[in-house]
Amino acid sequence: MRDIITLRCTECNRKNYNTTKNKKTQRGRLELRKYCSWCRRHVAHREAR
Repeated sequence: MRDIITLRCTECNRKNYNTTKNKKTQRGRLELRKYCSWCRRHVAHREAR
């Protein structure tokens, strides 16, 4: 039931990370603060469609 999603940087809009999420328990978009190698700092990464 876990689906693969892509996390996109909110600053530079580059796709940096792939992860999985359970769509039954988490309905909305996933947002995590992760390191962006293009921005060279920790920024929010949001689930891309």
